[in-house]
Amino acid sequence: MPIVFNKNIDDQTMLSVWKIEETEEQLIAGLQLKQHELDFISSLSNGKRLLHWLSTRLLLRTMLQTTEYIDCRMDDHGKPYLVNIDYEISLSHSFDYAAVMISRNKKVGVDIELIKDKIHKIEQKFLSVEELEQNDLDRTTEGLYVCWCVKEAIYKWNGRKGLELKKDMYIESFPLQEEGQLRAFVSLADERKELTAHYFKVEDSYMLG
Repeated sequence: MPIVFNKNIDDQTMLSVWKIEETEEQLIAGLQLKQHELDFISSLSNGKRLLHWLSTRLLLRTMLQTTEYIDCRMDDHGKPYLVNIDYEISLSHSFDYAAVMISRNKKVGVDIELIKDKIHKIEQKFLSVEELEQNDLDRTTEGLYVCWCVKEAIYKWNGRKGLELKKDMYIESFPLQEEGQLRAFVSLADERKELTAHYFKVEDSYMLG
């Protein structure tokens, strides 16, 4: 898994993106898997879904640099968490790439997507009327993917079902760059919170938020 991007966000938080080039057998060989995990992966059809599951776990193991067994599970909301290691984590994958973010002291969220023109057909499903009415909101293909990835990352950061990308999140217009940041607002059950979200374009036409 050649590393594409590796960044220490701060002294407690790290983000890594790797390109998936291994076979299923090679990925499995790099993992410590218990029977319930072997049973789960045997239920997955061969192909990208299995490669994605294996690759995010192998990238997580690489980042944590531990020889211990990593017990990574999903809670009732579908948010991944570690049972035996004190880290907050977020996992993402798209086609040939896997992304993992870990932190010791804060919630994290990451999303990676392959850039495709078809996003123009669904922009009204994740952007509100108020967002679309911003004259300087970048609505190029890449600009829309920044919005999409950032909102998906916020959803994962929150880690609770029921949050809607269009209704509960608002992205301020931003100057599109290869790597940049923007302000976003999310309406939670008890507060409206302002967040700073970062994004960058990955090689092979992928966007990450």
